Amino acid sequence: MAGTPTVVDDVMTHRVVALRTGAAFKDIVKTMREWRVSALPVLDDAGHVVGVVSEADLLAKEEYRQGDPGRYGQQRHPAEVYKAGAVTAADLMTVPAVTLTPDATLSRAARVMARHRVKRLPVVGRDGALKGIVSRSDLLKVFLRADADIAEEVRREVALPLFGTEAGELRIEVRDGVVTLTGRVYDTALVPLAAQLARAVEGVVDVRCALTGPPRRPNLDPDLPDPQRAAPA
Repeated sequence: MAGTPTVVDDVMTHRVVALRTGAAFKDIVKTMREWRVSALPVLDDAGHVVGVVSEADLLAKEEYRQGDPGRYGQQRHPAEVYKAGAVTAADLMTVPAVTLTPDATLSRAARVMARHRVKRLPVVGRDGALKGIVSRSDLLKVFLRADADIAEEVRREVALPLFGTEAGELRIEVRDGVVTLTGRVYDTALVPLAAQLARAVEGVVDVRCALTGPPRRPNLDPDLPDPQRAAPA
């Protein structure tokens, strides 16, 4: 559906502040405070993202303020020790920069953030040029999607392809992002797949699936043997 956030470009911040490699330590701190961000992308002269400076990179200077970290500290934390003496973005930044492209799905963005334990990621074009920034809070925007829009997509993209004409008899309700599926379907083997696909729809918080098979026909001749019952061994 038009307007539904499905990729990073739909939710990212397009107006971004960035650093040059020669940015000075104090200027970096001032920029972070002014823009209220915890990390900034670093660009080369061509505008390509070459690294990211975060608050953690800057804190190394405070951590080792008391002086020489000693041989043990140099061996166990060489990167932090090096950054403690850095004064420009080029020496402070973490490289290589972990980035996303604008067409990356929101689920992929969430996985990359979790894997690298970061709160925000630069978004770059195919040429490596900075296009925007996506944060954890941006990814959560998808859960603001209207319940009616979610219900419509579940019917169109899940129920109709799986159950065909039976889909019109199914009841699809969405409340606060929770999808409830009720009704009868001929092929009950498709029920777990229906729940899985509904859960994958953008904005869905949870799925409660109560789809059942067709009603059993009544036994009009109870005295006759049931042909569906297995013969005794």
